[in-house]
Amino acid sequence: MTQSSYGQVSFLPDLMREPDRNFEQGGRSFYFFDFDDNVMHLDTKIVLFRRGSDEEREISTTEYASVHGLVGREGTAWSEWEIRTKVAEFGSYRNFRDLPGEARGGDRQPLVRDVREALANAVTDWRGPSWAFFVHAVNQSRPISLITARGHHPHTLRRAVDLLAQTRDLPANPNYLSLYPVTHPDVQKLLGDPEGRASIAELKKEAIKRAVADAFECFGANPSHRFGMSDDDPANVRLIAQAFRELKQDYPDNAFFVFNTHGRQLVREEILLDGSATDTLKAEQIELFKG
Repeated sequence: MTQSSYGQVSFLPDLMREPDRNFEQGGRSFYFFDFDDNVMHLDTKIVLFRRGSDEEREISTTEYASVHGLVGREGTAWSEWEIRTKVAEFGSYRNFRDLPGEARGGDRQPLVRDVREALANAVTDWRGPSWAFFVHAVNQSRPISLITARGHHPHTLRRAVDLLAQTRDLPANPNYLSLYPVTHPDVQKLLGDPEGRASIAELKKEAIKRAVADAFECFGANPSHRFGMSDDDPANVRLIAQAFRELKQDYPDNAFFVFNTHGRQLVREEILLDGSATDTLKAEQIELFKG
């Protein structure tokens, strides 16, 4: 493994296709990814509104992550601003949703637009910390699930990612197992939240469990299947570990791995049956992640 100057973990080239780790036992290796700031950095803006008016202020997701606790708080520079979510197509997260009246996956959809703009930007690198890990999974044709807080239709999410294959940044289109943009209304219903009352954390946890169920439905309930999910956000990493602990109780013979890419490191933990995790293993070579 090498350290990338762009902030993602790089692997040595692995252009040769290799069978899944437990191929001889009929097992497959499944790769789950969060998307934003993990696979790709996109300049999707959150819209703040000045209280008592329709004045807007766009900020990046990176900036919002550092100030979200200050928005609306008295005595701060952000006290007069607020998040509005009641009307999705006009609210603060409208750029994380499909535009009403536009074709799913069409060029006017915000996600497709943002991916195109990222690919055309010669100055700012869009590759997230799990990018090379994602390329490895695509190159090896591993079944992939994308689990994201975004609310685009799954067709739009697929279209945006497939652009990466068109530009040859990816060696091929991903071998999709499932797509879960968890705040899309149809996906929320699928995840058991038709009223939209669950938190994003709850929805993502349920989506992880559903993705495992998808794997068993498509490839059979083989105890040799292996599952791994990567994220660079410590809170999301804890969420993944919690979901995998519960899944390990239901499927004790299957292997569940959490890949933490926080701080430009790539760290693997396997979730054990007693709920603990193996000692942290820092990757020094791609073999640690082949499967």
